[in-house]
Amino acid sequence: MSEQTKYTPTETDFQFVKRDAEAETDTVFSGESSGRAAFKAFCSKKRNIIAVVILLLLILLSIIGPYLTGHRYDAQNLDAANLAPKIPLLADGSETVYLTSGTTVRNSYTELGLENVSYLFGTDHLGRDLFSRCWQGLRVSLLVALAATVINFLIGINYGMISGYFGGKADMIMQRIVEIAGSIPSLVVVTLMMLVLKPGVGTIILALMITGWMDMSIIARTHTLRVKDQEYILAARTQGAGKFYIIYKEILPNIFGSLLTQAMVNIPSAIFMETFLSFVGLGLPMGSCSLGSLISSGFDNCLLHPYKLVPPVIILVLLMIACNLISDGLREALDPAHKR
Repeated sequence: MSEQTKYTPTETDFQFVKRDAEAETDTVFSGESSGRAAFKAFCSKKRNIIAVVILLLLILLSIIGPYLTGHRYDAQNLDAANLAPKIPLLADGSETVYLTSGTTVRNSYTELGLENVSYLFGTDHLGRDLFSRCWQGLRVSLLVALAATVINFLIGINYGMISGYFGGKADMIMQRIVEIAGSIPSLVVVTLMMLVLKPGVGTIILALMITGWMDMSIIARTHTLRVKDQEYILAARTQGAGKFYIIYKEILPNIFGSLLTQAMVNIPSAIFMETFLSFVGLGLPMGSCSLGSLISSGFDNCLLHPYKLVPPVIILVLLMIACNLISDGLREALDPAHKR
């Protein structure tokens, strides 16, 4: 066997290897906040982006829509009553009229000498512009839904977190109150409120507030019970943190995502309830307009003038779909249990 070659160490063997910034594999990446991660998860779904765009477009039109045509939503013009939609390149204002002897096509713009006038959604029986009224009605419905949801959110999370954190007799008494109040159908309570009080936006918000906060309080209590015995809560107690400090500084930030998701679910529910009340005549007073009152008025004339019913229904459907898609997207992005 040949003699093994001996290796003699040199000075270069004891020098530190220079690090190459591009070749390093142990780079420490900066952490990503939970809010930023949720935002990325929400934006990763195309349906969420489409829903947000639709909702923002509807909100924008509710702000500027009543002023686009130059016709006030409450201005009456009996000479221009029951005019069909007239849209350049799409509709010339003609409509099919059903008579006992058959059907005929008429153009009221030509008959009344209004060739230079256009009503994009047509007019109602008092000659009011339906385009302006639809967007004004959307504004009222959004205002009612947003106000009721915010109030229910504030009342519900405070009631639920206090009940869940303190527990014992306080929790038992508070939950019995919720059970008694929740045993009465919300529709009955809202209807009675609308009959007793003067009709108006404030009355609708108050009626929705009386029953809407209970679902939020139940969810807030459930999540509070789930996290109140976690290690970080016990550490805060050990350090002498007060009960309300723990509730609002430790518990609330960790359950806020689930509560926000529930709030987004309540928005279309409040819009539907306001629409239903206005549809059955228990909503806003005569002269005011909301999506419910417009749908009710259009339903009464849908056989003769179906164009009065179609625009508010389409707006309501788009609004409900957008809100529900956004709430589903938030649930998936904020709640780890729903992440795919």
